[in-house]
Amino acid sequence: MTTTTISSSTTIHTTSPPLPLTPTHHFPTTLRPFPHPTHHHYHLHLRHTTTCSYKISIQHEGQTTQLEVDPDETILEKALESGMSVPHDCKLGVCMTCPAKLLAGSVDQSEGMLSDDVIERGYSLLCVSYPKSDCEIKIIPEEELLSLQLATADD
Repeated sequence: MTTTTISSSTTIHTTSPPLPLTPTHHFPTTLRPFPHPTHHHYHLHLRHTTTCSYKISIQHEGQTTQLEVDPDETILEKALESGMSVPHDCKLGVCMTCPAKLLAGSVDQSEGMLSDDVIERGYSLLCVSYPKSDCEIKIIPEEELLSLQLATADD
Protein backbone atom coordinates (compact mmCIF):
# COMPACT_ATOMS: atom_id res chain seq x y z
CA MET A 1 0.00 0.00 0.00
CA THR A 2 1.24 3.46 -0.89
CA THR A 3 0.31 6.52 1.12
CA THR A 4 0.47 9.96 -0.44
CA THR A 5 -0.20 13.12 1.55
CA ILE A 6 -1.45 15.98 -0.59
CA SER A 7 -2.12 18.45 2.23
CA SER A 8 -2.27 18.27 6.00
CA SER A 9 -5.94 17.28 5.84
CA THR A 10 -5.93 15.02 2.71
CA THR A 11 -4.23 11.65 2.46
CA ILE A 12 -4.64 9.22 -0.44
CA HIS A 13 -4.07 5.49 0.00
CA THR A 14 -3.45 3.33 -3.06
CA THR A 15 -2.90 -0.38 -3.36
CA SER A 16 -1.67 -0.59 -6.96
CA PRO A 17 2.01 -0.20 -7.80
CA PRO A 18 3.06 3.14 -9.25
CA LEU A 19 2.98 3.43 -13.04
CA PRO A 20 6.34 3.57 -14.78
CA LEU A 21 7.23 7.01 -16.09
CA THR A 22 9.21 5.71 -19.05
CA PRO A 23 7.48 4.51 -22.22
CA THR A 24 7.45 0.79 -22.82
CA HIS A 25 6.66 0.99 -26.55
CA HIS A 26 8.98 2.45 -29.12
CA PHE A 27 7.82 3.56 -32.54
CA PRO A 28 10.26 4.23 -35.36
CA THR A 29 10.27 7.84 -36.40
CA THR A 30 12.15 9.90 -38.91
CA LEU A 31 12.37 13.65 -39.19
CA ARG A 32 12.52 14.63 -42.82
CA PRO A 33 12.07 17.95 -44.52
CA PHE A 34 8.79 18.27 -46.36
CA PRO A 35 9.20 20.39 -49.48
CA HIS A 36 6.95 23.35 -49.95
CA PRO A 37 7.33 25.92 -52.73
CA THR A 38 7.84 28.87 -50.37
CA HIS A 39 8.52 27.43 -46.91
CA HIS A 40 10.79 24.82 -45.43
CA HIS A 41 8.82 22.91 -42.84
CA TYR A 42 9.86 19.87 -40.93
CA HIS A 43 7.27 17.25 -40.12
CA LEU A 44 7.64 14.19 -38.01
CA HIS A 45 6.73 11.20 -40.15
CA LEU A 46 5.71 7.96 -38.49
CA ARG A 47 6.32 5.16 -40.94
CA HIS A 48 5.55 1.54 -40.34
CA THR A 49 8.88 -0.19 -40.70
CA THR A 50 9.17 -3.83 -41.41
CA THR A 51 12.11 -6.13 -41.53
CA CYS A 52 11.62 -6.76 -45.23
CA SER A 53 13.69 -4.87 -47.73
CA TYR A 54 13.37 -4.61 -51.47
CA LYS A 55 15.87 -5.51 -54.16
CA ILE A 56 16.65 -2.41 -56.19
CA SER A 57 18.63 -2.67 -59.42
CA ILE A 58 20.13 0.67 -60.49
CA GLN A 59 21.60 1.22 -63.96
CA HIS A 60 24.07 4.09 -63.96
CA GLU A 61 27.05 4.94 -66.19
CA GLY A 62 27.00 1.56 -67.94
CA GLN A 63 26.95 -0.46 -64.72
CA THR A 64 24.16 -2.15 -62.79
CA THR A 65 24.25 -2.07 -58.99
CA GLN A 66 22.03 -4.22 -56.77
CA LEU A 67 20.91 -2.72 -53.45
CA GLU A 68 18.70 -3.86 -50.58
CA VAL A 69 16.53 -0.88 -49.58
CA ASP A 70 14.15 -0.78 -46.62
CA PRO A 71 10.70 0.74 -47.16
CA ASP A 72 11.51 3.60 -44.76
CA GLU A 73 14.65 4.80 -46.56
CA THR A 74 15.02 6.50 -49.90
CA ILE A 75 16.75 4.84 -52.81
CA LEU A 76 19.14 7.81 -52.98
CA GLU A 77 20.10 7.40 -49.29
CA LYS A 78 20.97 3.75 -49.84
CA ALA A 79 22.81 4.41 -53.12
CA LEU A 80 25.01 7.07 -51.51
CA GLU A 81 25.56 4.88 -48.46
CA SER A 82 26.76 2.06 -50.73
CA GLY A 83 29.33 4.38 -52.36
CA MET A 84 27.56 5.02 -55.66
CA SER A 85 28.30 8.33 -57.34
CA VAL A 86 24.71 9.40 -57.96
CA PRO A 87 23.82 12.97 -58.96
CA HIS A 88 21.88 14.80 -56.23
CA ASP A 89 21.57 18.20 -54.60
CA CYS A 90 18.70 19.33 -52.35
CA LYS A 91 17.40 15.89 -51.24
CA LEU A 92 13.94 17.48 -50.92
CA GLY A 93 12.34 16.44 -54.21
CA VAL A 94 12.45 19.97 -55.59
CA CYS A 95 15.66 20.55 -57.60
CA MET A 96 15.35 17.50 -59.92
CA THR A 97 19.08 16.64 -59.93
CA CYS A 98 18.48 12.95 -59.03
CA PRO A 99 16.12 11.84 -61.81
CA ALA A 100 15.49 8.24 -62.76
CA LYS A 101 13.26 6.21 -65.01
CA LEU A 102 11.40 3.44 -63.20
CA LEU A 103 11.64 0.44 -65.52
CA ALA A 104 9.91 -2.02 -63.18
CA GLY A 105 8.37 -1.93 -59.71
CA SER A 106 6.81 0.89 -57.73
CA VAL A 107 7.90 3.62 -55.34
CA ASP A 108 6.21 6.10 -53.03
CA GLN A 109 7.34 9.57 -54.07
CA SER A 110 4.43 11.53 -52.66
CA GLU A 111 6.83 14.00 -51.01
CA GLY A 112 8.29 15.13 -54.34
CA MET A 113 7.30 17.92 -56.69
CA LEU A 114 6.93 16.01 -59.98
CA SER A 115 3.65 16.40 -61.81
CA ASP A 116 1.29 13.42 -61.84
CA ASP A 117 1.56 12.87 -65.59
CA VAL A 118 5.38 12.73 -65.38
CA ILE A 119 5.13 10.18 -62.55
CA GLU A 120 2.62 8.16 -64.61
CA ARG A 121 5.24 7.98 -67.39
CA GLY A 122 7.59 6.23 -64.96
CA TYR A 123 9.87 9.06 -63.88
CA SER A 124 10.96 9.56 -60.31
CA LEU A 125 13.30 11.53 -58.10
CA LEU A 126 15.50 9.17 -56.11
CA CYS A 127 15.70 11.49 -53.08
CA VAL A 128 11.98 11.03 -52.37
CA SER A 129 11.56 7.49 -53.75
CA TYR A 130 10.67 4.95 -51.07
CA PRO A 131 10.41 1.44 -52.52
CA LYS A 132 7.06 -0.33 -52.39
CA SER A 133 8.33 -3.37 -54.30
CA ASP A 134 11.46 -4.71 -55.96
CA CYS A 135 12.49 -2.16 -58.60
CA GLU A 136 14.59 -1.73 -61.68
CA ILE A 137 15.74 1.85 -62.15
CA LYS A 138 17.82 3.71 -64.73
CA ILE A 139 19.41 7.00 -63.73
CA ILE A 140 18.78 9.52 -66.51
CA PRO A 141 20.25 12.93 -67.40
CA GLU A 142 18.69 15.81 -65.51
CA GLU A 143 17.84 17.57 -68.79
CA GLU A 144 15.57 14.70 -69.87
CA LEU A 145 13.35 15.09 -66.82
CA LEU A 146 13.49 18.91 -66.77
CA SER A 147 12.30 19.18 -70.39
CA LEU A 148 9.47 16.74 -69.74
CA GLN A 149 8.42 18.47 -66.50
CA LEU A 150 8.48 21.90 -68.17
CA ALA A 151 6.52 20.62 -71.19
CA THR A 152 3.76 19.24 -68.97
CA ALA A 153 3.69 22.43 -66.88
CA ASP A 154 2.67 24.37 -70.00
CA ASP A 155 -0.32 22.08 -70.66
